[in-house]
Amino acid sequence: MKQTGGMALASQLALDGVKDVFAIPGIQLDWAFDGLRRNQASTRVIVPRHEQATSYMADGYARTTGRLGVCMVVPGPGVLNAMAGLATAYACNSRVVCIAGDINSSGRGKGVGLLHEINGQTEILAKVTKWQGRATSTDEIAAVLHETLVQAASGQPKPVAFEVAQDLLNVETENPLVEGPLRSAATAPDEKAIFRAAELLDGASFPVIYVGGGALASESSLPLAELAERLDAPIVMGENGRGAVSDRHALALNALGGRAVFPHADVVVVVGSRFVDTQVGKPAWPSDRARYIYINLDESSWNEPRRADVAILADAALGLKALSNAVKRRSPSIAPALKKVRAWSDEQANDIQPQAAWLQALRKALPDDGFFVNELTQVGYLGRFHFPVYGPNTFITPGYQGTLGFGLPTALGVAVGNPDKAVLSINGDGGFGWNSQELATAKKYNLNVAIVIFNDGHFGNVRTMQKDIFGSEFNADLCNPDFAALAGAYGIPYQKAATPEDLVSILKSAFTARGPAVIEVPVGEMPSPWHLMRLQQPPFAKAPRPAPPNPLGEPAARPWIG
Repeated sequence: MKQTGGMALASQLALDGVKDVFAIPGIQLDWAFDGLRRNQASTRVIVPRHEQATSYMADGYARTTGRLGVCMVVPGPGVLNAMAGLATAYACNSRVVCIAGDINSSGRGKGVGLLHEINGQTEILAKVTKWQGRATSTDEIAAVLHETLVQAASGQPKPVAFEVAQDLLNVETENPLVEGPLRSAATAPDEKAIFRAAELLDGASFPVIYVGGGALASESSLPLAELAERLDAPIVMGENGRGAVSDRHALALNALGGRAVFPHADVVVVVGSRFVDTQVGKPAWPSDRARYIYINLDESSWNEPRRADVAILADAALGLKALSNAVKRRSPSIAPALKKVRAWSDEQANDIQPQAAWLQALRKALPDDGFFVNELTQVGYLGRFHFPVYGPNTFITPGYQGTLGFGLPTALGVAVGNPDKAVLSINGDGGFGWNSQELATAKKYNLNVAIVIFNDGHFGNVRTMQKDIFGSEFNADLCNPDFAALAGAYGIPYQKAATPEDLVSILKSAFTARGPAVIEVPVGEMPSPWHLMRLQQPPFAKAPRPAPPNPLGEPAARPWIG
């Protein structure tokens, strides 16, 4: 049966199980939108107010549902606007698919100045995606799109791109659809590498496991806990690895707690992490005394400046399971010491006020299975390690991209994919301004998102750093809207929280009422938590406050035994 290229695109998405597409219409995509209109019983289209939001929403959707997050934008400015979200998805191991329109085939590469033309769009997309597909004829649309989805669903979790020219979408051809599974078999570990790693671990006196976002992307919570319990080893979860196991687990530690155990470690298993301090570009936890085992699908994760004594190229879940089967079981004994470590780290974090009090209020109000979408705000910085997380993929961050303004649109994508769960988006007044127009999207689709804005009238962290480095602040003050009036203009309920107790009550009511809500929290200048967040301080930083004595004591000097 003949159909247009746009209809084939929509039909292939439906056949491959894509339920939602985040897209903004435009002339190069008219026939694709017509195909989606005809297929709306299978695939829903969510239309935000800016192309940046399409990719951010797809990212939040993908990370919290386990499904592909699909966005669609026009060429040129549409693609460029979506790049920030694609870069964040790349940093955070997120299976996002960007469908990008293109100018007419006859004008490609000629630089004649067609509408939305940019030079080298495919090469631009290649900077933030692991794979790029392009249909060169209408007959190829379904096949190349299917292969794009296969690439997205398989291997290392990263964004992919599919390009299709405007003139190919309105041509009718047979255009056969492609049936077949999306996900290929996960990469299994090499048996010899597992044997060498098990040998190191069985000879270790104090093994430690460090977890990054790749562990969450591979759904490895169960084998991770199993390995830790067999080794009686602490699990230190970096910012992107939060929730890999519940913070209630007896072996779970946050990154601050990691400072207490890493000096004692003689073998470290690094799972799904780049294991670098993103501020200074050095290994996250440098130690000359430890041996390192890396489990990752990306070989670059153990290159310089890191050192791998054993490198296991594998899906994290399969690598952990194989390693768990290979190591000897130890008698449990470390949990009481780790309880002291957690108390030690809590004591330091709770000294950062008022951020710690606001975080406690947020955790008290949010159900255990609710989603916390963090932002680059003073409360959020402390929250990177101090907000308790109880389940995988419920704590969402921008990773090493550190993209200001990521929070609100990403939270909306989370809400689209998880309509029956509570979603909490925290924002500074600065970051909120990046995508405040997406309040329209929250209202249009009645998304269950509580939007908290901590308002200090400044780019708060910029002000803090300027004072630390230069002794004064400049260009960090903001001209904010009246947030009550702004929420009201979109027909969204608004409340103001003066105290943490107010915030708990307001949030609980918002989650019960469902739908979007805006909560403003007026705050003043806050103390910096950076001395707790970074083991290695940048050269320009003030001398950090000394940490309390290690609750595990100082490690005795000892040679490697194994």
